[in-house]
Amino acid sequence: MKILMVSSESVPFSKSGGLADVVGSLSAALHDLQAEVHVLLPCYGSVDTSDFTDSRLSLVLELLGKEETVTFMEKELDGVIYHFLRHPMFTARLGIYGDTSFTPYPDNLERYSLLNKAALPLCKALDWKPDVIHSHDWTCALVPYLLKQETSSFFAKTKSVITIHNLAFQGEYSRLQLLGTAIEPDERMFHGPSPIKRTNMLKTGLEFADAITTVSPTYAREIQSEEYGCNLEQLLTRRKNVLSGIINGIDYLEWNPKTDIFIEDHFSLDDMSGKGKTKAAIQKEFGLDVDASLPLFSMISRIADQKGFVELLEGSPCALEKIVRDLPLQMIIIGTGEEYLENKLIELGKKYSNLSVNILFSNRSAHRVEAGSDFFLMPSKYEPCGLNQLYSLRYGTIPVARKTGGLADSIIDLDEHPKKGTGILFSSMTSGAILEATERALTWWEKGYPTLSEIRKRCMQWDSSWIRSASSYLTIYEK
Repeated sequence: MKILMVSSESVPFSKSGGLADVVGSLSAALHDLQAEVHVLLPCYGSVDTSDFTDSRLSLVLELLGKEETVTFMEKELDGVIYHFLRHPMFTARLGIYGDTSFTPYPDNLERYSLLNKAALPLCKALDWKPDVIHSHDWTCALVPYLLKQETSSFFAKTKSVITIHNLAFQGEYSRLQLLGTAIEPDERMFHGPSPIKRTNMLKTGLEFADAITTVSPTYAREIQSEEYGCNLEQLLTRRKNVLSGIINGIDYLEWNPKTDIFIEDHFSLDDMSGKGKTKAAIQKEFGLDVDASLPLFSMISRIADQKGFVELLEGSPCALEKIVRDLPLQMIIIGTGEEYLENKLIELGKKYSNLSVNILFSNRSAHRVEAGSDFFLMPSKYEPCGLNQLYSLRYGTIPVARKTGGLADSIIDLDEHPKKGTGILFSSMTSGAILEATERALTWWEKGYPTLSEIRKRCMQWDSSWIRSASSYLTIYEK
């Protein structure tokens, strides 16, 4: 099976979020399952190319009414061949989508059209015929359309797959801007009522791909509804026969309580003592009383509306204040995001000694807090897949989460299934529901160590490996 991945980012070369983790890890896992995998990426100015090889390939592509030359560099990693497209639109800028996450480049349609337009000619130049071209998210969603327009016999047997990582990001631009890409327009590429229809890159991929995937089975169902469909629910319902959800995996080498480089006291299913020691260490590190008798809750998150912080902080007293004021627990919050939400958290952190608020982004802290916490709170409004609940399960940290997207698919509710449960799930997106779920978690804490130990072991046995996910993708490719 020959697979070409087309993505705007991939670890370890470029990353703005979970998409990069998926592309890098999935590609390596597919190689481990004997697939031949190539990945096409932009070569941003921030990418370290010191050990790349010049492939001596160049392509001439039409853009903005003139011919543009793109060149390529290569790097083999974990058996996967990465091709990096070089052009000043990418190489002359350090950012991926913009100089900051709040200021996207105005020419992103042209930039990523160039990437999309290079995919098929690159395969021809390499004389390498992929069985499947797998595009990721809106930035690469024109590839399925371009494949359908291809007239040469070279791609006669090639099929296309597109993965939705977050439906909220669709790549919408004016119809006029599409003219500059020199891509033949089709009415299905546009979205919205006349006369204000706009080019929608993601919609284009969803219309023309042979298969559509997203990052959890529940999210695949949710996005067919008005609540979660982001105005594309009718299209997704129409194409539901080719739509499926596959939950992401996590890197078992990086996220491993037996070997984690960020914790001093490792632990495993057979010896959990290191978890308690890590808890004491992070209580001290984050300014909390070192007290084994109190359950330690944590949140590591973007501080944003999507992640439930509005419901957590609205009202006076808000749900978070009621939690830390009225319940016998400690809480660590780590993250960055909306300034007004950050300020409310900081205010509460100063008021309550059992609440540690840390406005920072730190991989080290994320590992340590995941490892040492007893419970992990994720009150997300929507969560296509979610990774923190998978990290929590891996470290025997019991997730407390809203029943949506990948959270619903990876957590088994303890109250509904006491003998096989791995966490607490709640459905209503309200302040009261978050408080009630936290109280439910405390009832399990009060059952004592033997019960908690059994739950933790069930959590740690949950299969979040990329091999599992990659096998599901291979089934779709073969189909």
